[in-house]
Amino acid sequence: MKNKTSRRATLQGLITSAVIIGFDVINRSWVTSALAASASEEFVNLPHLDGVLYTDDAARAAVSNDFGHLVYRLPSSVLKPGSIQDIVRIVKFAQQNNLKVAARGQGHSCYGQAQVEEGVIIDMSTLNKIHELSADRVVVEAGVVWSQLLQATLQQQLTPPVLTDYIELSIGGTLSLGGIGGASHRYGVQVDNVLELQVVTGKGKLETCSPYQNRDLFEAVLAGLGQCGIIVRATIRLIEAFTNARVFILYYDNLDTFTHDQRLLIGDERFNYVEGQVVSNPNGGWRYMLEAASFYTPPNQPDNSTLLASLSYTPGTEEIEDKSYFDFLNRLAETVAFLQSIGVWSNPHPWINLFVPGTAVEQYVGDLVSTLTPADTGNSPILLYPVKTDRFKLPLFRTPNDSIVFLFTILRTAPLDDATVRKMLDDNRRFFEKNRDIGGTRYPVDAIKFSRSDWKQQFRPVWGKLVSAKRRYDPDNLLTPGQGIF
Repeated sequence: MKNKTSRRATLQGLITSAVIIGFDVINRSWVTSALAASASEEFVNLPHLDGVLYTDDAARAAVSNDFGHLVYRLPSSVLKPGSIQDIVRIVKFAQQNNLKVAARGQGHSCYGQAQVEEGVIIDMSTLNKIHELSADRVVVEAGVVWSQLLQATLQQQLTPPVLTDYIELSIGGTLSLGGIGGASHRYGVQVDNVLELQVVTGKGKLETCSPYQNRDLFEAVLAGLGQCGIIVRATIRLIEAFTNARVFILYYDNLDTFTHDQRLLIGDERFNYVEGQVVSNPNGGWRYMLEAASFYTPPNQPDNSTLLASLSYTPGTEEIEDKSYFDFLNRLAETVAFLQSIGVWSNPHPWINLFVPGTAVEQYVGDLVSTLTPADTGNSPILLYPVKTDRFKLPLFRTPNDSIVFLFTILRTAPLDDATVRKMLDDNRRFFEKNRDIGGTRYPVDAIKFSRSDWKQQFRPVWGKLVSAKRRYDPDNLLTPGQGIF
C-alpha cells in the first residue's frame, strides 16, 4: 500500500507539472497534450517554470472572485510561481501571445481589481520569503503578509512604521494601493516607507528601482494600481518597536468637536496611532468614537492626564485598555474569525473609501450620515479619521489638495440580496460624486463604478505621468485590466 501511495503521488505530481505544454494561438487555448499540439495550426511552447501553471476549473474558480463578491471574471490559467523568474517568463509569454495578466495577493479588493477574464492570474502567495532583516530595513517578497513580517521584525524589536488595520494583507497588494493606517499622520502611507523595489514590467523585464535608481518606475509602481509593473520584492524601512499599547476609546456627541480633537491630536502627535469611527447611538442616530493609542515599553508608562489634556469628549465615556503591541495591531483577528464562523465573511462587500477635504468634512459627513441608518451600512463600521498630506510623497497616491484630509470609509457587509447590493453600489457612486465635486478623491480598493474620465480626474494633475509610464513599461496594456483605467 505504501508503494502504491507513493507512486500515485509521484504520478499526480508529474501530471500536474506537465499538464500544460503550450498555447494554441489561433484558438486562444492552452494545450495539454502532444497530440493537440501537433493538430494546432500555430502552437507555442510554454517556457520552463519553477512553479506550476494551472488550468483546472477549481484553480480558476478560486481566483475568479475577490473579497467584494461582486465581480466574477474567470481566468484561463493560474500561475503559482516558484520563483521571481517565473513571473518574468510568464509576462514575456503573455506579451508575445496577447494575454492579459494580473497579480493577486490576498484578493482583498472589492470590485474585481485583481481579476482578469481569459487571462493569467499570478498567485503571489507562493512568493512569501523574508530575506535580509537589519537594524533599519527588511527585504521581503511581495506575497508575504504584513502579520508575518511583523512577527519577524518584532523578534528584533523592530516594526514597519505604518500598518493597515487588517494585517493579513500582502505586501505587494497594499504597496500597489498605498497602505493607510492609524500611524499615517506621522509616517505617511506604506508606500512612503519603501526604500527599493524589484518589479517585473509589462515587457517582462525585471527591474530594480528606488528614489535614486529608475525613479520614474519606482513612482509609477507604488500606489500605481498594478498598471506599470508587478512588485515582486520590496525593501521596507523599519523603526524601533515598543512592546505595549495603551488604547483610548473616547466618545463624542458632536461631529465638529470630534473632528476638532482629531485635528489637535494629529497636529501635536501626542499619540502614535489616531483613527475614529461614526457609530450608532443607543438612543438613536449617530455618535462619534475616537480611537487613539500610545505605544510604550515598561517600565516607562504613558501619562493619561497629559494624553487626554484639552480633549472635549463626553465625560465618563472613556475606555482605556493596555494590550501588547502585536495584539493591538492584530485586533481585527478575533472579529474576522467570528464573521467567518457565522458565514458572513463571504457575503458581498460593497465598500466605499473616500478622501474628503478637511475644509469640507463636517458638512459632507454630517449631511451624509443624517440620511443613513445602520441598515444602510449593513451594520458595518464607518471609519472617519484625519491624515496630514505633507506626509505623502508618492505622486500616484491621490488625496485632495488640503493640508489635512479625512479618510471616510463604509466597510459594508451586504445581505445576500441583489436589490440591496445594487442600492449600496448606487449609493457609493452618489457619495463619490458628491465628494468629487468638493475636491475629494477615492482610495481605490473599494466598489465604485469608474469610467476613464473618472480615472483622469482621480489622477489629475499626474494623469500624463501615469499615461507616459504605462506606454513605457506596459506598452501592450497587459497588466491589471480589472482596474479599468486603460
